Amino acid sequence: MWIFLSDSYLSIVDKGDQSGTTLLVRARHAGDIERVFPDAKVQTGGGTDYRYRARIDREHVAQAIAGEIRGTSYENFKGSVTDRQRHDAYLGCWHEMFRYQQTADDQTPVPRPVA
Repeated sequence: MWIFLSDSYLSIVDKGDQSGTTLLVRARHAGDIERVFPDAKVQTGGGTDYRYRARIDREHVAQAIAGEIRGTSYENFKGSVTDRQRHDAYLGCWHEMFRYQQTADDQTPVPRPVA
């Protein structure tokens, strides 16, 4: 899942842990994982498209994300992002999803009348 926060963008997946007790938290920008998980042991590199990653206990991930939701106090998400580069990247995602919405709405099948 992708998580967009005012100061962090995370990708959270269940990948490679046979016990199922941890999740792989990934980020593209230095510090994003640590802002949400201060005690995380973040690895750099790894040969994939996400430069930063950390294995974190599944329950800890759930609690941290729930805490972010509970602490939400802004009325407009885009307005809560103070870093200009992050804001512009998020705005690009917002724009593409808006386009997707428009396209999806245009292709909604119209129900056929029952004869």
